[in-house]
Amino acid sequence: QNLPGFMIGRQLTVVCSFFLVASITGLNIEPGQGNNIFGIQDGAQKFLNYGFHGAVITTILASITWQLAASAFPIAFLNNPLTYILLVVALFLEWTGLCSGAWVLARVMKSAMGIQYDEVYVGTPEDRMANNHADKEMTIGQDVGHLTGGGFAGHLVGSHDALDGPIQ
Repeated sequence: QNLPGFMIGRQLTVVCSFFLVASITGLNIEPGQGNNIFGIQDGAQKFLNYGFHGAVITTILASITWQLAASAFPIAFLNNPLTYILLVVALFLEWTGLCSGAWVLARVMKSAMGIQYDEVYVGTPEDRMANNHADKEMTIGQDVGHLTGGGFAGHLVGSHDALDGPIQ
């Protein structure tokens, strides 16, 4: 029930941290004046002035690292008190209504671009089974503790690629 709210609050938190880090790490050095940081070339100085390097570091440290940790160690990740604090912050941000515009934008995009539910594109489970693209059974022993699959014990939808045809 809270998953959509959490995901929107989480995304808002990530975007805010991107802007914050970019504004902190962005530089204001005029290229071509001979006082570039560390003596780098003018093109590299222009890049550093935008603060993109901070956004890349934020992506790696604040987003991807947490996802890999949650994928490899789901129980330890969920038992971490910091995870609970981040969950509460994300749900609070969604509760404030700051992110409610995302639902409006999603509905407008769905109407404008003709986007339909996944079943229209990949079919229902019964359709996939009839086309030899049945869901793959997975057990916990096959996946937990590895960085592939995220510790999800259940079904994987479709084949290796839905456009490649059935698995031989």
